[in-house]
Amino acid sequence: MVKILEKCQLTPITKLYRVDAPLIAKAARAGQFVIVRVREGGERIPLTITDYDAEQGVITIVVQEVGATTRRLAELEVGDHILDMVGPLGEAPDIPSGGHIVGVGGGYGSAALLCLMRELSDRGEKTTIVMGAREKDLLILADELGEICDHVEICTDDGSAGFKGFVTERLQEMIDGSPPGRPDYVIAIGPMPMMRAVEKTTAAAGIDTTASLDPLMIDGTGMCGGCRVTVGGEVKFACVDGPFFDAHEVDFDEAVSRSKMYVKEEQKAAACQRSAREVA
Repeated sequence: MVKILEKCQLTPITKLYRVDAPLIAKAARAGQFVIVRVREGGERIPLTITDYDAEQGVITIVVQEVGATTRRLAELEVGDHILDMVGPLGEAPDIPSGGHIVGVGGGYGSAALLCLMRELSDRGEKTTIVMGAREKDLLILADELGEICDHVEICTDDGSAGFKGFVTERLQEMIDGSPPGRPDYVIAIGPMPMMRAVEKTTAAAGIDTTASLDPLMIDGTGMCGGCRVTVGGEVKFACVDGPFFDAHEVDFDEAVSRSKMYVKEEQKAAACQRSAREVA
């Protein structure tokens, strides 16, 4: 069991947790993830390690309430325990040195870029974060990312903060020469449609791009096969071969289709959860 040390509300549906996990914190690398289980008989869900402190034995995770399990997790408070947490899992990305490295974060995907962009900045890279959300109240960790990166470009669909429009529109402006300048390498983390749009934008400009895929996972060891994706015509498993892949090689049509396989079951689980709360 993993004890919750700190809880912070980032948006109405997004929460940040710092948890006591010394073995995971000691072995963690930027870009890796954990798999958690909230209750006996519950599903196992992957969560990116937002940050880690090996000396304190603490890792940070960000949870967005999108399904029954994440809602149960979001109900836990400081002092409560998460039933199971395994990790660190996955491979850290191999980002080449030199040039202008741009991280593109959609929604809570910005949290997954925090320790990765810090690592890149610490090694002396020029870094920019392009982060997007529907509105300003849904932006997360903008200040923390601003302390790490050389430049922060905020995008909101409604124009309530920063650039009015999608992250891909602002990215295209940078590709065309708008400050802070054309990217030499792009890292995209966020919803699958956003990452696919980023890939199309950078492919047209010939810019190397990495995407962090988050398909359905169960065991996190490559044995269940649930997280398979096609990259460069070959089957890969996101939990052990990823989660980072060459975005230009990813079959996004397949990845999007597979991500919707259990929508009905997810809706049923959410309905059951609502009914249980009403009875209680």
